[in-house]
Amino acid sequence: MLKFIILLDELAQTLPGSIGIATLQLITTEENAAITQAQELIQRTTEEIEDELQRRELLQLIETILVYKLPQLSRKEIEVMFSLSDLRQTKVYQEALAEGRQEGKQEGRQEGRIQAKLESIPRLLALGLSIEQVAQALELEVEQVRQMVQQ
Repeated sequence: MLKFIILLDELAQTLPGSIGIATLQLITTEENAAITQAQELIQRTTEEIEDELQRRELLQLIETILVYKLPQLSRKEIEVMFSLSDLRQTKVYQEALAEGRQEGKQEGRQEGRIQAKLESIPRLLALGLSIEQVAQALELEVEQVRQMVQQ
């Protein structure tokens, strides 16, 4: 790691002002300085890199470095560091958004299944099944069925 830091310092001295070198230096920057350095890099990237794909990839790299370097930051804190439009274009944001949507769909399906089971309890009891039989048929806990009956 020490060799890597020395190499970065040498590169920074031979290529002062390079966005690429500054991005690499972000990896070894102390946590308390990383946010400020990243903000400056983001600003420079948006101003100096004209190629849209290259700019987006560099912003993703900066964000990825920060995600690993500062895992205690929330999404909101990262949004403050990035302009919202740039953040929403990054791969990390898109992947997190897709994962959140998928988890939400799965939770919604699960809640829907449970709700359907709970709504069928009165009908099954009306057919003469015991609470235990209803619980077994619906794959619910006996206590869940009892609570539904009390409501």
